[in-house]
Amino acid sequence: MTMMKRVIAAFMLLGVMALPYSGNVLAAEKFKPFVLASQGTGDFDTRVQETRDALIAAGFEILGEYSPYSDTFVDKAHVIIITNDELKKAAGMSEHGGFAAPWRVGITQSGDEIQVMYPNPIYLANGYRLKTDLAGVTDALKQAIGAQETFGSKKGLTAHKLRKYHYTFGMEYFDDVYELAEYGSHKEAVDVLEKNLAAGVGGMTKIYRLDLGNDVTIFGVQGKFGDQNSDEHMDDTWMMKNLDFEELRKTAYLPVEIMVDGNEIIALHLRFRMALHFPDLKMMGKNSFMNLMPSPKAEGLAMEAVAGGK
Repeated sequence: MTMMKRVIAAFMLLGVMALPYSGNVLAAEKFKPFVLASQGTGDFDTRVQETRDALIAAGFEILGEYSPYSDTFVDKAHVIIITNDELKKAAGMSEHGGFAAPWRVGITQSGDEIQVMYPNPIYLANGYRLKTDLAGVTDALKQAIGAQETFGSKKGLTAHKLRKYHYTFGMEYFDDVYELAEYGSHKEAVDVLEKNLAAGVGGMTKIYRLDLGNDVTIFGVQGKFGDQNSDEHMDDTWMMKNLDFEELRKTAYLPVEIMVDGNEIIALHLRFRMALHFPDLKMMGKNSFMNLMPSPKAEGLAMEAVAGGK
């Protein structure tokens, strides 16, 4: 072997050794953020009821449900929020794991087609740094409502990439949360949120509440531009018009969560949560992060207001 060939071979070996091990060092498996459960024609309300019944029959607990949009962004949309024992257990195994305890199932009608979708459990398990891949949740959802294909990213992301995910230089990671408020006790923090969400402070209202024990409570919230908030950029409908523009809809991105962890109120930073669910969104141009530049600050301020922070 010539000296040049030896040098080339050495560089190739170093490149292979640098790849994260995943069972196949040359091609780590990649995951996409959403699962399309089903699509087809039919009656929308019937499909919602069938989905709800199937989830309950599979052992999921319904935490709440709502129609997320304030105008005709799509013909019809509905979100069902669920949990089960596996999700609750996983939540208590890692820091901020509670954000994964509530799961979202979206039903959306565009034209004659009705799509049912949900976040991909293995994708978010890695993105939220859980100590489990939520394989049981994956199987339960597939058996209950289906799993035709995963979507939401052209190439997908590896588990290694997801566990250290941020969109680009200077943007937040999973643990760079909004620190919204701090109180003397868990109960006091929860009571403030309940009161302010009921009043619609900051344009935020409650969709569900999940008490996990160990002084962890999750609230699902809807952001809606209105009299108590002067910034439309925190409005869920406004943001989703910019985000959810492809043929397969991603309604199950909503609602966002606020967590009471001990006596602190926190939330995932929008620049992390949004980017994780929409990893292929362009930085600039039509339907890009540039169009949504005011939203992270606007949502942070709205959440801070409803949390009673300063």
